[in-house]
Amino acid sequence: MPTLKIVKLPKFSDSFLLQLKFVSCGRGGLVRFECSNPSDFRIEGDGVVYAARTLQRTLVPALPLLIKAVDTTTQQQWVTQVKMMPPTQVQEPAVPPVISKTLKEIVFPSQNVDSTLKRIKRDWVIPPINVPENSRGPFPQELVRIRSDHDKNRSLRYSVTGPGADQPPNGIFTIDPISGELSVNKPLDREHIPNFHLRAHAVDLNGNQVENPIDIVINVIDMNDNRPEFTHQIWNGTVPEGSKPGTFVMTVTSIDKDDPKTANGMLRYKILSQNPESPSSNMFTINNKTGGIITVAAGLDREKVPQYTLIIQATDMEGNPMYGLSNTATAVIRVTDINDNPPEFTAEMFFGEVPENAVNVIVANLSVTDKDQPNTPAWNAVYKITGGDPTGRFSVPTDPTTNEGLVTVVKPIDYEISRTYVLTVEARNEVPLARGIHSPRQSTATVSIRVKDVNESPYFDPNPKLIKLEEGMMPESTLTIFTAQDPDRYMEQTIRYSKLSDPANWLMIDQNTGRIKTIAILDRESPYVKNSLYNATFLATDNGEKKASGTGTLQIYLVDINDNAPKVFPQEAEICEKPEPNAINITALDGDLIPNAGPFAFELAHRPSDVRRNWTITRISGEYAQMSLKIGYLESGIYEVPIIITDSGNLPMSNTSYLRIKVCQCDMNGDCTDQQHIMAAGLGTGAIISILLCIIILLILVLMFVVWMKRRDKERQAKQLLIDPEDDVRDNILKYDEEGGGEEDQDYDLSQLQQPDTLEPDAIKPVGIRRLDERPLHPEPQYPMRSAAPHPGDIGDFINEGLKAADNDPTAPPYDSLLVFDYEGSGSTAGSLSSLNSSSSGGDQDYDYLNDWGPRFRKLADMYGGSDD
Repeated sequence: MPTLKIVKLPKFSDSFLLQLKFVSCGRGGLVRFECSNPSDFRIEGDGVVYAARTLQRTLVPALPLLIKAVDTTTQQQWVTQVKMMPPTQVQEPAVPPVISKTLKEIVFPSQNVDSTLKRIKRDWVIPPINVPENSRGPFPQELVRIRSDHDKNRSLRYSVTGPGADQPPNGIFTIDPISGELSVNKPLDREHIPNFHLRAHAVDLNGNQVENPIDIVINVIDMNDNRPEFTHQIWNGTVPEGSKPGTFVMTVTSIDKDDPKTANGMLRYKILSQNPESPSSNMFTINNKTGGIITVAAGLDREKVPQYTLIIQATDMEGNPMYGLSNTATAVIRVTDINDNPPEFTAEMFFGEVPENAVNVIVANLSVTDKDQPNTPAWNAVYKITGGDPTGRFSVPTDPTTNEGLVTVVKPIDYEISRTYVLTVEARNEVPLARGIHSPRQSTATVSIRVKDVNESPYFDPNPKLIKLEEGMMPESTLTIFTAQDPDRYMEQTIRYSKLSDPANWLMIDQNTGRIKTIAILDRESPYVKNSLYNATFLATDNGEKKASGTGTLQIYLVDINDNAPKVFPQEAEICEKPEPNAINITALDGDLIPNAGPFAFELAHRPSDVRRNWTITRISGEYAQMSLKIGYLESGIYEVPIIITDSGNLPMSNTSYLRIKVCQCDMNGDCTDQQHIMAAGLGTGAIISILLCIIILLILVLMFVVWMKRRDKERQAKQLLIDPEDDVRDNILKYDEEGGGEEDQDYDLSQLQQPDTLEPDAIKPVGIRRLDERPLHPEPQYPMRSAAPHPGDIGDFINEGLKAADNDPTAPPYDSLLVFDYEGSGSTAGSLSSLNSSSSGGDQDYDYLNDWGPRFRKLADMYGGSDD
């Protein structure tokens, strides 16, 4: 194995002594180091020995320091010795450091504790290097010299690699390639990089490796260059009031970036000030190592001092005020409330009043004071009635906003029973009082409540009132006296009675006495009676200033009497013409109850005589009987058979009922084969007549509607032809405002008057030009053609023919053939119509026959048929 050489390091720290290098010889197990004097020295896991305390020169131990190495796997042990000498006997190295000729090599032999120590030579002597941070130089500063045993016979070149050398951060460490001196080029910062791991290389001039690379560890020694920093500048904590000394409050924490294993990072806390200093200036203390704050004095009272402010200081160097760095923070301690103050009423006596019978009414407001923190369980008041209310007519809930007690009526109060209530109310908190605190006399108050009298409604007793009577009681019979009571004993009032509900209108009540009489016969079979009970409601009203009224119900139980005769059921049935099978089951209906109803006695009437001859009745039971034919054949038809039915009342009642029986031809199954099933369908004569009347009325209504529609159409057509007599151009000479123009201005072809046979129906008049008296242009029924005038040139014959055609045409008005034109002057190319009365046309013409044409042509006859005057 190569030899091991120890190179003396520069003295950077008084605590660093030396480093032991243990050669495991390839065992590979973990080794634990122990020293024989742990009170003065300590050895780290990397073999570096430190002084645990400051050693005086005279106290340097004379005995050697034993170092033991233990294999944690096999528990094998090795021991070596370190001889300690005073500092004067140790040669201080010069700067730059040189190889120490006198440094003793420490070898860990591969043998047991009792074995003889042997020297083991190694190629490298490279102990760990400790460099203080923030060094001021000068730089580069030599740290150590690296050598190999092979440099005695040949030239070598040294180099280092790793972070801080040829890797980022580059250039912090450099090595002289010839001498092997390793140097640092700038100040180091432990808080940035606490250590560096480099690898040293030794090669010959040709670059051939002559030694295996070894690791170099450079530890940055911490300096006190960082102040403590609190994680929060303001710390908040709470402590209950009345807490005993030693009560934990909170913990403050500070961080120092320096090495916590050294005094540079060891912090100590203390309280610099307390505000306010009441009731003592030292109400709190702090653990100087952990920062925990506790109370040290009694007397915390939130009502007096709700909050404390402490200035906390953290100092490193274990709190050394001369060398340590410090920082401060603020601790705000809030004193929390506990229930150490009971609620106290603001007055010993409270007053209120309430009207009787009022419910959910606030009578009085009870106010209290409490010094505890508002709106907390220690401040919220809870009220309890401890006396004066044995029946539980009052309650005292708490107003959540004002914390007042609201005395409330929860049950009706009767003025006639008690006019005044005196309550004892106690106030407490939602949480119990703190230990040692008792409720004072002020936590109890008296509440005096006066009840006001009001007009109360009269009441019937009993209500409802039940009476039992027989039905059939005659009018003006007294049933009972139904009176009401006035609860207002201290008011002189009278009560009046009236009827509120009487469905059958059978009863009346005396308004003064309450006596109830009948005004009609009581009938148990009335539809207003349910289960033999009849209900009537009456009203009682007093004469107070504000009238009050109450209602009472009278129930009349009507006992049944035999007042209803039985009737046959069903009233209609079918039977075959022959006796077999010929049977009808019948029963009876009776409105009375048993024993005034069944069993019934059935009997055929004696008249008419053919009833008993044709029919027979047999009793089946007290409720049913059977009808059958007595003869072998009965002609088909409808027969009404009288049956006498008698009930079983104490005074039996009989009644003759008629059973309508349809006798019909039957098939083999006994069913009627007739198509007339009116009786079987259940339709009586009255129903059939009603249906027929309805059908007749419906037909009459339809006919009247049709006639009315036709009449309205005729009136509408007549209105279109009616013209105001003043505007009728057939009986008047029209006066026009314009003069002249003549018929040349009119688009009329007057030649058609002389030759009407040449008139084309479609070319009579342009579209849009119509007279008021002209018939519509819609298609009309075809009628025989009117004969043309025998002489087209004679206008008189033309008019006669037109008159006959108009008289014979039922669709044309009688005046439709006479045409009226707008112009009566001269100058027309078609000639003038005035020739009817002109001398040039022949005055020997006789126009008197126009008088025979009716009133519409008399004016024309007067104009042309009269004398010259």
